[in-house]
Amino acid sequence: MQPRPHHRLLRSALAGLTALALAAAVAACGSGSDPGPDGRSRTGARGSAVSAERCARNEAAGRITYLSGYQYQSSVSILEYVAAARLGYFDDLCLTVTLRPGTGDTAQNTKLLASGQATVSAVAEQDVIQARANGIAVEGVSSYSDAGLDVLMTNKDITRLPQLDGKEVGHKGYVPAAVEAMMVRAGVDWDSLKLVKEGYDPSVLPRRQGGLEALTGFVSNEPNQLRAAGKDVTVWQPVDFGIPSSLGAMAVNPAFAKAHPQAVQDVLRAALHAYAYCSASERHIAECVGYAAKLSGPMYDKALNTTIWKTETKVVGDNPTPAQPLGGIDLSNVGRIADMLRRFAIVPASVTADRAKGWFDTSFVDGLYSGGTLVWPAP
Repeated sequence: MQPRPHHRLLRSALAGLTALALAAAVAACGSGSDPGPDGRSRTGARGSAVSAERCARNEAAGRITYLSGYQYQSSVSILEYVAAARLGYFDDLCLTVTLRPGTGDTAQNTKLLASGQATVSAVAEQDVIQARANGIAVEGVSSYSDAGLDVLMTNKDITRLPQLDGKEVGHKGYVPAAVEAMMVRAGVDWDSLKLVKEGYDPSVLPRRQGGLEALTGFVSNEPNQLRAAGKDVTVWQPVDFGIPSSLGAMAVNPAFAKAHPQAVQDVLRAALHAYAYCSASERHIAECVGYAAKLSGPMYDKALNTTIWKTETKVVGDNPTPAQPLGGIDLSNVGRIADMLRRFAIVPASVTADRAKGWFDTSFVDGLYSGGTLVWPAP
């Protein structure tokens, strides 16, 4: 199979188109962890979960800007950060965190991280590798799972992926590398496919609009929309074919991480503490989704976002990172992702597995646990 450079080119084009819009969003929108009339539940006074000495170091880190992957959607790596702010967990650790909504262009998120306009952001391991390959300085610090969100949906008459040979496959600008790798591994004749760009309405698949037989999407989004509409499709997940990916991954500005490693660690600590809270019960899920809804406005679909959170946390639970606590990075997975990206010419041959592993720091999460339990309050 010949390398296919189309992924990198399309991602670059998308980044260029959305750069101004995302920069404006970062400048204009957000919600800090300062107290306000937003209905949050405070856990205690500022600094209540940290020693005075540690509190002083976190205060010295100054304002930390968290940039989401896509708006305030109730995804993992987003909802728990919203909840950590609203529940007061950042305050409890003497952290001053401002929340900013991303537009979904994670390539642009990495540029904002590298420039210091954002401090910490939801960025997939694949996107960290691509950013560093393009000279954009970001550092991966956490991940929830080696499974990813990218999936392929087909109509029910497709029972084996090679049945797609010669058929029309829809995408949103490019076929994600993990989906392409899955299809190739399953025996699909890639060059026989008719790849077409579709919009964001997944109903085009069951309607077979234009002869469409498959459509890329996210496991927690389009399949749930179709299910709610009474449309049944088959969802093919790359993780089931041994394809590497990541879910809930986070990256930081390297200069900030070097200057304030404790603050980075405690941001992750607060988020992981909130992840447990938001996953504990139906009542807690509703509470946390409600916090995201208040930041988003009256058009926020609480029902869909509740399903998104439940779906993604189930993926995390069903596919825990091997030999790691929640949030720990599997460096062997990073190496496999780098190998996959090289195979599809998304990164140059110089991006070896070992080189890619050097763009991730496991020490931040390593220090958060004792005997497999998240340490809270902070030591």
